[in-house]
Amino acid sequence: MDPIVSADATHSTDYKGRKTLAVVGLGMVGIAFIEKLLDLDDRGRYRIVTCGEESYLAYNRVGLTDYFQHRSVEKLYLNKPEWYAAQNPDRFLLHLNEQVTSIDPDAHLVTTSENRIIPYDLLTIATGSDAALPPCITKEQTNTIKGVFVYRNISDLDNLMAYAGREAIVGTRSRAVVVGGGLLGLEAAKAIHDLPTRLDVTILNRSAFPLSRQVDAEAGKMVLKRVEALGVQVLTHVSVDNVCTSRSVDGELFTGLNLSDGTHLDAQLVVFAIGITPRDEIARNAGIQCSSKRGIVVNDDLRTSAPDVYAIGECASWNETTYGLISPGIEMADILAFNLTQTDSVNGPFKGRKMNNPDLSTKLKLMGVDVASFGDYFADKRMAESESMVQIKSRQETKANLERGNGHSADSVWPIYNDQTKDTVKAKIEADRDLARTGHGRRDVGDQVVQCLIYKDPFANVYKKYIFTADGKYLLGGMMIGDVADYIKLVAMVKKRKPLEIAPGELIVGSHASSDDGGADLDDDTQICSCHNVLKGSIKACVTAGIDSITGVKAKTKAGTGCGGCLPIVTGIFKAEMKNAGKATNNDICGHFAMSRPDLFNVVKIKKLRSFGEIMAACGVKQDAVGCEVCKPAIGSILSSLLNEPILNLVHHQNQDTNDRYGTSQLQRTFSVVPKIAAGEVTPEKLIVLGQVAKKYGLYTKITGGQRIDLFGAQKQDLPDIWEELVNAGFESGHAYGKALRTVKSCVGTTWCRYGVGDAVGLAVQLEERYKSIRSPHKMKGGVSGCVRECAEAQSKDFGLIASDKGWNVYIAGNGGAKPRHGTLFATNVPPSKVVRIIDRYLMFYIRTADKLMRTARWVESFEGGVQKLKKILLDDELGICADLEREMDALVGTYADEWTAVVKSPERRKQFRQFVNTSETVLGTELITERGQKRPANWANDFGPARINISHIQTPRSQWLWRRVASDNDLSPTDAGTTSIAVKYGDTPLAIFHVPKRGYYATQQMCPHKRAFVLDHGIIGDDTNGNLYISCPMHKRNYQLETGACLNDDNYSILTFEVKQENGSIFLLLPEPEELDKILGTNKWIVRATTSQLHTPGMATQIEVALKDVEVASWNGKFNLT
Repeated sequence: MDPIVSADATHSTDYKGRKTLAVVGLGMVGIAFIEKLLDLDDRGRYRIVTCGEESYLAYNRVGLTDYFQHRSVEKLYLNKPEWYAAQNPDRFLLHLNEQVTSIDPDAHLVTTSENRIIPYDLLTIATGSDAALPPCITKEQTNTIKGVFVYRNISDLDNLMAYAGREAIVGTRSRAVVVGGGLLGLEAAKAIHDLPTRLDVTILNRSAFPLSRQVDAEAGKMVLKRVEALGVQVLTHVSVDNVCTSRSVDGELFTGLNLSDGTHLDAQLVVFAIGITPRDEIARNAGIQCSSKRGIVVNDDLRTSAPDVYAIGECASWNETTYGLISPGIEMADILAFNLTQTDSVNGPFKGRKMNNPDLSTKLKLMGVDVASFGDYFADKRMAESESMVQIKSRQETKANLERGNGHSADSVWPIYNDQTKDTVKAKIEADRDLARTGHGRRDVGDQVVQCLIYKDPFANVYKKYIFTADGKYLLGGMMIGDVADYIKLVAMVKKRKPLEIAPGELIVGSHASSDDGGADLDDDTQICSCHNVLKGSIKACVTAGIDSITGVKAKTKAGTGCGGCLPIVTGIFKAEMKNAGKATNNDICGHFAMSRPDLFNVVKIKKLRSFGEIMAACGVKQDAVGCEVCKPAIGSILSSLLNEPILNLVHHQNQDTNDRYGTSQLQRTFSVVPKIAAGEVTPEKLIVLGQVAKKYGLYTKITGGQRIDLFGAQKQDLPDIWEELVNAGFESGHAYGKALRTVKSCVGTTWCRYGVGDAVGLAVQLEERYKSIRSPHKMKGGVSGCVRECAEAQSKDFGLIASDKGWNVYIAGNGGAKPRHGTLFATNVPPSKVVRIIDRYLMFYIRTADKLMRTARWVESFEGGVQKLKKILLDDELGICADLEREMDALVGTYADEWTAVVKSPERRKQFRQFVNTSETVLGTELITERGQKRPANWANDFGPARINISHIQTPRSQWLWRRVASDNDLSPTDAGTTSIAVKYGDTPLAIFHVPKRGYYATQQMCPHKRAFVLDHGIIGDDTNGNLYISCPMHKRNYQLETGACLNDDNYSILTFEVKQENGSIFLLLPEPEELDKILGTNKWIVRATTSQLHTPGMATQIEVALKDVEVASWNGKFNLT
C-alpha cells in the first residue's frame, strides 16, 4: 500500500503558523499531556495529532479491576466522547485504532500502522509499558498458550473473563494463580476472586509478605493475614521455574506451574502481574538512546537524545529510573506542557521546569484492605543501611591504616583515623545522606537519625508507622494499614515540609477522622487525588460552578475515578462546600450618600454617570449638596476607575486631594517628584537626567524602598518645568501622589541571579506598565520574586508573585505600614500565561467592592467569607464575572495617558501650577536647613499650640477696609462643573480665593494654623448637613467655615475670612492695608524655622526666635493662644 502523507498534520509553516506536535500514545499520561497543553497554549501555537492503538478513547487503567464488575469501558473513559467532538480540529486531531510503527527523527516523520506519514515539529512519546514477564515465558507465549494472561488493558481483561467463563473452567474446581504480590498482583487477585466462577485463587510472591515495596515486614504480615482471611492462598519465598502445558484440540493449554522450591502447582489459569516493562521499542528502532534497564532516556526537561523528541510516563527513564505509578507520569505531563507553553509566554520568560524525584505516595484498597504509604516511608530502613555501610567502610579503612604501620594495636578498641580517612568517611556519610534525601517531599535530616512512632491494633487490623526527624519537628513519611483516613493530610504535611504544630504522638493517637471529613484544615493546593493530580481547590470549584453531585465532581475533575481511594474525602469536601455561603456588607460613604462605596460604584457604572454633580443629583441625600472631603475623593476614585479621564479637567479637579492635584504634598507646600522606574530598572542616561534635574532645582534626593528615586522639595510653580525635562528624557509619572499603583518591586530574577526561576524583572515591568495610573480605593503596591528566596518581599505587598519550579505563586493582601500584614497565598503554581489575568480579576474586584480608603489587607480581612470566598469568586468564577472583570481591566488600562505629559504640553494646565496668580514672586513657608549635604525643610513642631485668629486682631475696623483687585475671573476659571480655587499674594500675606457653583465667591487666609502650612487653596470644599460651606485643609483635615473661619472639628483653631466681589471680569477682596494684615498673617511671621520648631518640641527649648512678636500673645509652657 502506498504511504499516506497526512494532510491533517502538516508542519506549522504549512498550517496557519502552528507547530505540529505529534503524541504517540493515548494512555492516561498521553491524554493528560494533551489536556494540559490545550489548556496552557493560550496563543494557539500548537496543533496536536495523536494516535491511539486501541479502539477505545483514553480510559482509566487504574480502575481496571472495576471493569470486572460493570463491564462498561465507557465508565472508564477519562473524557466523554463529547469532549473530543468539541475540540477544534485545527488544534487537536485523534486517530483511533492506529499505532505508530516507526519514527524518523532526522526527517521529523512518524509512520503508523495505516501507512500514514505524519510530519512533526515536536514529538512526545507516551507509549507506556507492557506487563513484565519472568524468564520462563515470553510475550508471544502469553498470546498463544490458552489460560495465560497479563493484566494491562481492556483486551487482557476481556480475554481473561471469557476464558474464566468457559465450561471447562466453570464446571470444575479450578484454580487461578496470580504471579506477583505487589500492587498489581493484589488487584488482579481481587478481580479474579470476585468473578462469578468463584475460582480458587493462589498468589505467588518472592518476598516474605505482599507489598514489600510499599510497607515494612510488620505491615506486610498484617496484609498477608487479611488476604488469607478472604480465602486466598498466598505462597511466599517462591517463584516460577517453568510453565506447564498440554496439547488439546484448541491448541496449547496451561495446566500448572513448577515452582522454585521444587513443588508443582496445578492450575487452569495464570495471570502474570510481577511489574511492568517500558515500551521503548519504537525509540530503540529509531536510534534514540534507551537505558540498558529499559526505558527511553530523558534528561531533566524530558528531552530524549533525538532533537525535538520527548518521552513521558512509564516509557521514560529518568536518572536510570522508570516509574510504574500514574502520579509521576502526570507530573511529567505537567512539566512538558508547561515548558512548551510558558517559558516564553506573553508575560515574559520563565525558567523551564525540571524533573525532580516524584512523590511515590500511594493509597489503595487491595483485597479489601486499605493500604497507604507516603513520603520517605523507608527512611528508617535506608538510614540504618547507610550507617551500617559507613561503619563497615570505617572498620576496613582503620584496619588498612594499622596494617600500614600507624603504631596502633590491631586489638585497639577505638578506631583511629588519619585525616585522609576522616575525609573519606565523611564524604561517604554525606553521599549516603544525599541518597537518603532523594524523593519529592523528603526532608534533609542532616546529622540527625530518624525516629519512628508505631501503632498496632491487632483487633481492628490497624497498623501505622510514622517516621520523624530525631527532634520530632518534621514528619518524613510513613505507612498505614486499615485506617488511612489521615493520608491526604499527612502527604500534604510532608510535601510542604511544615514543622509540626502538635506532638508527634497526636498524629497517630488522635487520627480518627471520619469518612465524611470535609478537609476544612486542608489548603486549597492540597492534592486530594494523586492519580489525576486533583487539588482540593478543584473540587471546591465544581461546587461554585453549580455542580451538585459527586458524579458531576468526578466527571469534571476525574477525582475518585482512578484508584478510588480518595473518594471519601472528596465526598467530605463536596458536602462541606455545599454548606458554605457568603454574605454581603454595606457601609454608607458619608452623610451625603446613603450607600456604600461598592453600591455607589455599581450605580455610577450602570447609570453611566460622569461627574460629581451628576452623581450627587442622582444618588445624593440632597441633590444640590456640595459634598465633602470624604465623598469627593471617593467619587473621584470611582470616576477614575471607570473613566480614567485627566484629573486636572475642571470637572474632576474639585474631587482631588492635593496629592492628586499636583503631586505628593510634603512639608510646607513643597512637593515630591517621583518618576516611574518600573521594577527599579533604569538606564545610566536616565539616572544622569535625574541627577541633573535634582541639582538644577535644589531637590533632596533619596532612593526609596520601592526601587524608585524620589526628588523632594519641589515648589509648585516649578513642577511643570521639572516634569518637562523628565518627560523629554523618557520618564512618566510614578503616581506616588494618587490612590493608585505605586510600584512593583522585583529582584533580578533570571536576568542576573543564578537562583532565578522566573523573569521577575520582566514580569514586574509588565505589571507596572499595565496597571500604571489606575485609581483604586487606596494605594497599591506589588512585588515579584524570581525564586523562593523572596528578595523582592512580595509577600508584604497588595499583590505579590513568587516563582516556584512549577509556576508563579500568587499572594494577596499584604502590606506594611502601621498595621502590617503578611500576604495570603491565593493561587499556587499558576502558569505564567495565566498569572496576569488572576491579578486583573483581583484588582478589578477590589476596585469594585472595597470601601473608601481601604487597603487590600483590610478588604480581604473584612470580606464576608474571607479569602476562601474570594477564591471562589476570582479563581472558580462562582459569580460568573471573571470574564467581565478581565474585560473591564482591559478597557481601563487602554485609557492610559501620562498626566504630566499632558500638563507640560498644555499652557492652560501649566497655569494651574502658579503659586500666586497675581505675581511671579514666590515664597517659602519653611526655612531650609542643610543635612548630610542636602537641603531639606526644618522640622515641624510636634505641637505648635492653639491659634485662634480673628478679625479683632486687626486694628483698623472693617468699615475702613478697601476693595482691592487681586485677580481676574479667568484666573479662577469659575465653572458650574465644580469648585475652583487660587492663591494670591497681598503684601507678604498669601490669601486663598474659592468659587462654589451657585453659591458664589469666598476668601480666607492661605495658612492653616494647625501646622502653619500655606495650603488652604489646595483643600477640598465641602458642606455640612446644614449646608454651611467649609474648606478642608489638605494636610491634616482641619475644616474651616468659609463664612466665619471657625474650625468645625478643632476648637483650638480659627482663621480669617474676607468678603469677595466679582465685577467686570475682576475679583476684589475687602482688605485692610497690606502692612497691617502682614502683622497678623504675613509669611515672615508664620514661617517654620528650625528654632521655632525647637521651642514647641519638648526637650528642645534652647535659643528661640518667636515669630509672632507683633501680635498680642499669651505664652505658657511653649504654647501660643491668639486671644
